[in-house]
Amino acid sequence: MEANINLSVIILGYRAGDSIKEFAQKTKEIVRKLTSSFEIILVGNYIENSEDKTKDIIEKFVDDNPDFISICKPKKGMMGWDMKEGLNISTGKYICVIDGDGQFPIESIEKCYKEIIRGEYDLVKTYRSRRNDGFYRKLISKVYNFIFSVLFSGIKSKDVNSKPKMFTREAYEIMNLKSDDWFIDAEIMLKINENKMKFYEFPVEFYELSGRASFVKFKAIFEFVKNLISYKLKKTN
Repeated sequence: MEANINLSVIILGYRAGDSIKEFAQKTKEIVRKLTSSFEIILVGNYIENSEDKTKDIIEKFVDDNPDFISICKPKKGMMGWDMKEGLNISTGKYICVIDGDGQFPIESIEKCYKEIIRGEYDLVKTYRSRRNDGFYRKLISKVYNFIFSVLFSGIKSKDVNSKPKMFTREAYEIMNLKSDDWFIDAEIMLKINENKMKFYEFPVEFYELSGRASFVKFKAIFEFVKNLISYKLKKTN
């Protein structure tokens, strides 16, 4: 990869398996039309002694396709830790994070990029205006976003956890992200607001998850709420 990269795309591939290869190639097809200066980072962190083969799949894929970058480490956290590991090795002027399970439309990266290079926003993201992931996931998301809006009413986001999220390198460095778990999406929005940075979000369709069950369980609501309240209390003390 060249120095002074324009766009870094980080694909979170935890337990994605073989599907990560097609997703990565489709991402490259879209990104190369936007800029010739890019890097695509595949995050395949794994739980030791598990049956997950994603690490091996990603490393073999990158060996065969050296225009991609891999990072595959034993996990020391959940989604937030994975995201930070990818962010830490990114070099782009603009940084995009997207889940690699295919539920978010890859094409939305294009709109994120075209909006952020205008220079008006520090963060550009999506919100899920139409969801095909079933009642259970919709309920979790609605409850979480409602509680977030009550506790942090100054942040007018329709969907805190939606991706892709694309931000400037300056915004990334200012945010100084700390979360190792699912709270990192909320932390991004909170840090954007606290530092008086601007964001823009646009609607996308959220596809049905195929091939595996969701990692987001109902108890995740309690984890989300605990983290939100803890963050709120720290800021008010």
